[in-house]
Parts: sequence; C-alpha cells; structure tokens
Amino acid sequence: MKLLVATSNPGKVREFVELLGPALPEGARLVSLADLKLPAPDETGSTFAENAAEKARQSALKSGLWTLGDDSGLCVDALGGAPGLHSARYAPTDAERRTKLLAALLRTPEGRRAAHFECALALVSPDGQRLFRSEGRVEGTIAGAPFGANGFGYDPIFVPDETPGRTLAELATAEKNKLSHRGRAVQRLLPLLEQLLRNGDLP
Repeated sequence: MKLLVATSNPGKVREFVELLGPALPEGARLVSLADLKLPAPDETGSTFAENAAEKARQSALKSGLWTLGDDSGLCVDALGGAPGLHSARYAPTDAERRTKLLAALLRTPEGRRAAHFECALALVSPDGQRLFRSEGRVEGTIAGAPFGANGFGYDPIFVPDETPGRTLAELATAEKNKLSHRGRAVQRLLPLLEQLLRNGDLP
C-alpha cells in the first residue's frame, strides 16, 4: 500500500522514511505530494494540531490515500514563541531563516535563549472521516551560530537539552530521530501506523 505524507519538503520526507522504514512491510511505501503532483494544502489553523489535521484531510480527499499530515515549528521564548506556526515562512530559505532568527536574538544572553520544537501529526483515512493524532516536543536552546551538517531547517542552531553542546544537526541520524519532536510524535503513533501498513486499513 501507499501512505501519503502531506508535504513536498524533501527534508521532512527523508525523516519520515528514516523513522518509518523499519515499520514498512514489503510492498508498502511512502509517497509525497511532489510524487503525486498535488498542491500544498492550505494552512488556516491556529495551532500545529489544527494545521496537521487540515493538511492530512485535504490531501487524503485529493489522493484517495491514507495520509499523514505534519505541522511543526520552532518556538523561541525570548521572541514570544516566534517563529512558531510561521517557522517555514519566516524567510524564503533555510539559511535565511536561521540568519534572521540569530539576528533577532543577537543581544539575547545565553541564559535567555530557551526554545522548543513542536510537532503535531494527523493520520486521516481516504474519505477524510477518521482522524488519529499524536504530538512530540523537545526542549532546548538556540546556539550563537549554526553548527553541523545533518538535518535541515533550524536544526543547525537548536541545541536539545539532552545533548548539551551539540545541535540537532551535529547528531547522528539515529540519535536525532530518537529525541526529536518528529521522532517522538511518530513513536506515539507507530502502533497504529504499523497496523495500517500491515493490513491496509484501520478498524
């Protein structure tokens, strides 16, 4: 069977393949919006959970596939929770987003650079009627400059509390996926995903 991941972001797609790879039985595979040439869903929600559900529902109805929607972002305490829901639209590219965020924190001392990543997942049936949710969160701080080449987005400037001195982009893939916000959200939804991928449907 095919499970649609409601994103065209190659970094997110790669992480879902890494996270779900061990759960994929023979013949099952993940496809993205880009693979199906589907447009990006509207994001009109006021929370990550609302956006994830809307992305999944819109994409499921257009594709006729079980669909996994993800909405996630970086929330910085000193910026009142920004960029938050607007993390992906904070600036045009990953590098520009990191530069803009670091500039906004230029005069913020190390002890006041707390932040967290949030991820909301929504699994929706092809008819849009059944919805299953999970969430994940990782606490940390914003580094003074980018470090590391792994990951994508804000990973090079986010230092998880569990790995002091190392950004998400400096962690090995397996270590990052174990503690990341997306990894934690997937783990909470994994029993349902494994059942779906094994049987082709959920009761």
